[in-house]
Amino acid sequence: MSSQALYRKWRPRQWSEVVAQDTVVTTLRNAIRSGRVGHAYLLSGPRGTGKTTTARLLAKALNCTDPDLANRPCDQCANCQAITAGRFLDLIEIDAASNTSVDDVRALREKINFSPSQGRYKVYIIDEVHMLSTAAFNALLKTLEEPPAHAIFILATTELQKIPATVLSRVQQYEFRRIPLEAIRLHLRKKAEEEGIAVDDEALTLIARQATGAMRDAIGMLDQLSSGGKRVTLLDAQQVLGTAPNAAILHLVDALVAQDAGSGLAQIQAALDAGSDSRQVARQVVDYLHNVLLVKMGNAALTDATPEQRAGMTRQAQGFTSSTLVEAIRLFNAAATDTRSAWHPGLGLELALAECLAPKVEREPQRDSQSAAQPVAQSAAQREPQRETPRSQSSQTPAQTAVPQPADQPTAQPVAQANAPANPPTATATPPAKSAPPENAATSESNTATATGTTGKLITSKEIQQNWPRVRQITKKQNAYVEALLNSCRVRLVEGENTLILGFNTTMLKSKMDAEASLETVRQALQAIFGVKFIVRTAILQGKGAQPADIDPDGMVSNMLDLGGRIIHEE
Repeated sequence: MSSQALYRKWRPRQWSEVVAQDTVVTTLRNAIRSGRVGHAYLLSGPRGTGKTTTARLLAKALNCTDPDLANRPCDQCANCQAITAGRFLDLIEIDAASNTSVDDVRALREKINFSPSQGRYKVYIIDEVHMLSTAAFNALLKTLEEPPAHAIFILATTELQKIPATVLSRVQQYEFRRIPLEAIRLHLRKKAEEEGIAVDDEALTLIARQATGAMRDAIGMLDQLSSGGKRVTLLDAQQVLGTAPNAAILHLVDALVAQDAGSGLAQIQAALDAGSDSRQVARQVVDYLHNVLLVKMGNAALTDATPEQRAGMTRQAQGFTSSTLVEAIRLFNAAATDTRSAWHPGLGLELALAECLAPKVEREPQRDSQSAAQPVAQSAAQREPQRETPRSQSSQTPAQTAVPQPADQPTAQPVAQANAPANPPTATATPPAKSAPPENAATSESNTATATGTTGKLITSKEIQQNWPRVRQITKKQNAYVEALLNSCRVRLVEGENTLILGFNTTMLKSKMDAEASLETVRQALQAIFGVKFIVRTAILQGKGAQPADIDPDGMVSNMLDLGGRIIHEE
């Protein structure tokens, strides 16, 4: 075995050896064949896809002495051999990451006017060109636009968006793509046979998948695995690369389909105990669920799975909806990039699993006997758009007259009251006589709770703040998941209605609290402490330190309440 790294030993020496970049190679070969060579090129794309290799091939082709232009580079002439060996004086490679200053570019400009020593062209390859400073780019512009006839620039970058537009307009751009998995696997098989490396096909497939489209990464992994001199098996590849066995991923997805949290956690723990890296496992789950989603959407041919694997994916796809699959992929993808839980390596995976299974917990009925006995007509009314009935038509029972407003009064009413003429800190407003505008779209219709059973006792914001820890403690005993949601909200009480607004920063958290079981758990905890049946709503917060937008869009009501004011409802 050679001491030289395989990715350097196997670097392509001719155009035909470049893998899966046919568009770029064809265009450059045609330019060489026709003699229409540009003065500056920009090669962009992900790492390990062949940018620097292509730049060197272009430099060889420009200085090749083969009389047939279509055959350049020939890799046989003296110039080609010198470039391959790294001793060609007219090929200057610059690492922009370590030569970022304007002085480095000025030094380049001073030397560029010297004629080539060996070849026809003096070629400058500037790698990771996006690392140049703004001043360095500005110093390079004029030279890049009008270099000497014997100078050609080839720029390479992995972050095209960082290149100034003034540079982009002066170069020919070529974009490199990630190399397909099958192309990487076939190339590794061919090179392994040439090198005499014994490796299983399953191991090559795993290496190609873990390389995520980068040929250099794939060759580096194979080099690492083959350093022991023995046959490389799938088990060896899994242990070295920190991946979980395919069976563990299948069982984990089966647990998601069956909504079995215990089995899913057991599979995660078993994979971690076997030495798998948590982020690698998360990537494997994302890759597998992506294939399941393709099967679900009728594009099974786009997957890189075997017929047997596709059959299993088809069975699992029937247990998911498209929306739940998309959500699961998003959650596990976040776990794959999460670096904040190093003290608990499996925490990201476990949280992703818990969030995937959380909707089932929310759908479980958690109603007390009182809520279960509510009339069916009332449930149907809650599904209709809420409208205010004239006060003259509302019932006048003593229990209801003690409450200033009906329970279905829109939450937007305090805004109108706050805008009415008033002397702070007390705000006085009169409810509209006919009908109020429809409820703000940010508040879900399902959040409206009836005021049936509400006593005449009115709770203040101060009482809510003082007893809020007790509310969360009781909620945690009933449903720890709901208590966790309460930890992420801001609370605002609309006094005079005993309406509690739970404000969340994201729509996702708000939608999870919108579940009737979650709202009922909070209402029961409030009633257990205050002896009052509350109305509980949810809303979206707007901006840092904002109050729920549905009841206080301009912040006026919040300011008055913070100064000690209260809302009074006049008859």
